[in-house]
Amino acid sequence: MPKGNFFVPDPINEPILSYAPGTQDREDLLAKYKEMYAQQIEAPMFIGGKEVHTDKKIAMTCPHDHQHVLGHFSEGDASHVNEAIDAALAVKEAWEKMTWENRASIFLKAADLLAGPYRTKINAATMLGQGKNVHQAEIDAACEFIDFLRFNASFMQELYMQQPISSEGVWNRMEYRPLEGFLFAITPFNFTAIAGNLPAAPAMLGNTVVWKPSYTQVYSAQVIMEVLKKAGLPDGVINLIYVDGPVAGEVIFKHPDFAGLHFTGSTGVFKALWKTIGANLDRYKTYPRIVGETGGKDFVVAHKSADAKEVATGLVRGSFEFQGQKCSAASRAYIPSNIWEDVKKYMVEDLKSIKMGSPEDPSNFVNAVIDGVAFKKISAYIDEAKSAKDVELVAGGNYDDSKGWFIEPTVFEAKDPMYKTMCEEIFGPVLTVHVYDENKFEEILDIVDATSPYALTGAIFSKDRYAVDIATYKLRNAAGNFYINDKPTGAVVGQQPFGGARGSGTNDKAGAMMNLMRWVSARTIKETFVSPTDYRYPFLG
Repeated sequence: MPKGNFFVPDPINEPILSYAPGTQDREDLLAKYKEMYAQQIEAPMFIGGKEVHTDKKIAMTCPHDHQHVLGHFSEGDASHVNEAIDAALAVKEAWEKMTWENRASIFLKAADLLAGPYRTKINAATMLGQGKNVHQAEIDAACEFIDFLRFNASFMQELYMQQPISSEGVWNRMEYRPLEGFLFAITPFNFTAIAGNLPAAPAMLGNTVVWKPSYTQVYSAQVIMEVLKKAGLPDGVINLIYVDGPVAGEVIFKHPDFAGLHFTGSTGVFKALWKTIGANLDRYKTYPRIVGETGGKDFVVAHKSADAKEVATGLVRGSFEFQGQKCSAASRAYIPSNIWEDVKKYMVEDLKSIKMGSPEDPSNFVNAVIDGVAFKKISAYIDEAKSAKDVELVAGGNYDDSKGWFIEPTVFEAKDPMYKTMCEEIFGPVLTVHVYDENKFEEILDIVDATSPYALTGAIFSKDRYAVDIATYKLRNAAGNFYINDKPTGAVVGQQPFGGARGSGTNDKAGAMMNLMRWVSARTIKETFVSPTDYRYPFLG
């Protein structure tokens, strides 16, 4: 077979389209949105080379219009999980034997399809099924997913180039094998890019995958599979199933060929899965790799030197973009007493100008939360805080589920820095502020560090470099992604590798080579050119 040292095209971050009024991009996207809104689809599972339909149909609806049915997907059962595992194992040898540059080419082609002919479709699917506005859909479903595919191909090349040194008469080599067995990818509703990357990243390295997305992300998952198949991904490499989590887990985590879990979701579920895997260790051929990114209770700390307008803008964007349904969303803030009144004034002004409604109207900054379960949970936090002692409602606090799952951007001020909404993950458009004595900056940093079991993202706003230095050190374990004078959201592939520690996950940094290293098993090869023929060493002379 012909060989060569191949280099993938240098990746650059996909340019973000503005969708400003009057642009063709805006017209094309809204036209695709209306087209897809007006039709109903039947969404099958993809197992091996088959589109699998079942008699159990579950409706896909819009968060902002929960009576409108986009279509139905076929829910599977344990038999379909077994079929997906069998399909993944059946093609594993052929897939891992394929040269790395050919595997890379498939995903690079998928990136170009997403950047071109499928851009409006995947963005519109994300708007319809997950309730994102045009900008949030663009930075997620199109740009971030494209970036994952292109940068991971480059990271794969870089990984394979990591080789040991060789001494005289010896050639040492390192080869990077895919894991022995199949992988299980469990993906969330809130990012189409994450849903695509969690199965695609291990697959790029020669692994085969069983993929179970969130039921509220099925619509865009269908588009992801359509794009991957169009790009030439062989049947069985990624098997897409719609099966209830416990049903899937009962099969997968007892299978001897289970080799790894790539997970994004809740901390509670991740801990339960880890325990299940641990309890089944004696069943497995290898020690499974476990990679997870879970929850966050992300913070913004302002120093007394901070610019009040910058802080307010960072909070409004960081807390309320995509209705606060980001693992990285700012949900607790610590503002010094000398700038609080200005910060509050600017935030209230901004929130009064924010429109809320359907993604079909691009002037709506805020849309609906994902479903009725989320709506009930978030509104319960709001109701409790409204009646709590020493908690003041600063803005918002209203909600309405008559047409869609709409909750106003809501800001509370809590006198107690340990009040419930300062500590617990809400995953919705709720920000709680604690105002601290402007001269007790270091003391508040200790509280920030100790308040939450999570450690995903956080931010410091300050014009004083000494304060920045102190915060960066004291909060070194409180956030895996730390931002200086910016909101704690919006990590970009290749620029800010994403992940947190403590209760927020294994910090394996999606968007970096270190994540790909988790999906390979290295083999060291030593070749001696002239082998010894005498067992005696010189010291025996």
